[in-house]
Amino acid sequence: MRTIIFWLNAARKTALPQSVLPAILALCMATKADTFSFPLALMAVIGVALAHLGMNLFDDYFDYKKKGVGIREELASAGFRARLGKCQQILSGEATAGQFLKAACVFCGLAIALGLVIAYFQGTGIFWFVLIGGFLGVFYSGYPFRFSYYGMGELLIGVMFGPLLMSGVYYAACGYIDTTVLWVSVPVGMLVANIVYTHAIMDYEPDKGIGKMTLAVLLDNKQKMLVVSALLTFLPYIIVTIGILYDVLSLTYLAVFVTLPIAIALFYKLVLFTRNVKNEDLTPRFWMGPMENWALIKQAGVDWFMIRWMLSRNLLSLFCFIIVILSFLPYTYINIINHG
Repeated sequence: MRTIIFWLNAARKTALPQSVLPAILALCMATKADTFSFPLALMAVIGVALAHLGMNLFDDYFDYKKKGVGIREELASAGFRARLGKCQQILSGEATAGQFLKAACVFCGLAIALGLVIAYFQGTGIFWFVLIGGFLGVFYSGYPFRFSYYGMGELLIGVMFGPLLMSGVYYAACGYIDTTVLWVSVPVGMLVANIVYTHAIMDYEPDKGIGKMTLAVLLDNKQKMLVVSALLTFLPYIIVTIGILYDVLSLTYLAVFVTLPIAIALFYKLVLFTRNVKNEDLTPRFWMGPMENWALIKQAGVDWFMIRWMLSRNLLSLFCFIIVILSFLPYTYINIINHG
């Protein structure tokens, strides 16, 4: 059990909501299909979580091999506001890079095994999702492509954790892909990418120092960074609105606008960050969503980072939670709202 907990921590299990929430959302949306299979859907969600953990370990392994983590430590000690946390088990000597690689293969191997079971019942179409997801996940930071080092990381995460993941889970559950799920998966993917991009804006200086070409580093301009942040934060609401206007989504999807205050707060705080505003108010408000262990976070002096990261996380979480609720509304109730 200790070994499992160790590797779950090493694989950054705290990042699992970024993949599990969209997966659960796809599962819930699939429940209305006549061909829905809960066991296969559950296997798909578990497979997504295992693959995500494996990809995190691959990412840490390849980053460590590039020696980027050591340089990040040096930059942080020199005063750059970097969030430390990657490869800590390697740096502390608790595990070797080789063990990280083996653990990554175990997690991904288990995910592939579940994919084989799903393929037995739903056909080999599921392999396309596994192959594409595996390719993008491994080469996110792995040789020879190293997509995340060329400013493509956020884009790939948006695709992998949005349309690719949600379509794959829905296919595993039902044996086909639904238009509504595809439409919803785009804003969800953008909000997942927004979590990583928010991180990249705050880690702009250290990432630039080690030559890691995140999208923020590629833009290399604070005004442009904010423009992209605005697109990732607010475009999901426009996409939902368009879906409603064209009858792809029901009027009930207007409920996602409940999350708009969180989106505005996140963007406003990123504006303050890029302008290096001192003495900003970092007090969490109840409508911002859960911000656990805040006293410890503040004591550690990372409240400037965590309030922005948690806002981006909470925005995704509440957005998905609302659509989960909508997924269980009876068709008759939805038709009443749509047609007055």
